[in-house]
Amino acid sequence: MRSAKPLIAIAALLTGCASAPTTAYDPYEPYNRAMYTVNDKADQWVLQPAAKGYQKVVPSPVRTGVSNFFDNLKDVYSFAFNIARAEPEKAANDFMRVAINTGFGLFGLIDIADQAGLKNNKTSFGDVLASWGWKNSNYFVLPFFGPSTVRDGAGLTVSLAGPGPERHFYHNTGEAVAFYGVYGVSTRAKYLGVEGLLDTAAVDRYSYTRDVFMQMRAKQLGQPDPTQSSDNLNLDELMDSPAPAGKSDSSAPAAHASESPAPKTAASAAQ
Repeated sequence: MRSAKPLIAIAALLTGCASAPTTAYDPYEPYNRAMYTVNDKADQWVLQPAAKGYQKVVPSPVRTGVSNFFDNLKDVYSFAFNIARAEPEKAANDFMRVAINTGFGLFGLIDIADQAGLKNNKTSFGDVLASWGWKNSNYFVLPFFGPSTVRDGAGLTVSLAGPGPERHFYHNTGEAVAFYGVYGVSTRAKYLGVEGLLDTAAVDRYSYTRDVFMQMRAKQLGQPDPTQSSDNLNLDELMDSPAPAGKSDSSAPAAHASESPAPKTAASAAQ
């Protein structure tokens, strides 16, 4: 990690925003709702039109190749993170995916690993932190990246600050903006249409998105559903005063959360 300043800034921001929480796992709701609105407007006016244009102009095989390329870069991270989690079998699987797709799939443009039956078990640094003891974490909406948690946001900060494989593809700020712009548009194009389902499913888009995301993350980590009443200790309380328990205002069903993934912004998959 190049600097601890991003993490310190997040901690300071959380301390200032933890006021009048209505839900135990969302003590930063005033800030989260504001950032959700900013992200939603940015998506509505910038990212969604760009994704529609991308889908209309770029042929499907090319879009698939671009998506596979970025997915291959994620496998590099997943390999390192599974080593950190002491998951040698998953790490070996990730290494084989990268080796096959990079060597025989034109640097990942063609996903041969899936066809070979190698599992796609993406792992983030947030998962590493969870395996190291940071089990529970408050909901936190990241600028541009969207739904997250304090733990996953900290993990993403570390990932972005580190010397990842993507740095071989850009060498200055302009190239970096272009690189991540293509990634964001490519990712958003895969979720075109989800916003209509969200309008149909939820009265309160924010609380629905929040609760589905929290249910999904809990299932991925093998943890209890935080949207249900629980007395588990939350490690985020070390950075803030304890948030009073409250009744969830979610309109999302607790069951089958993984079948209705929260709509993603440009790069929420990077976590």
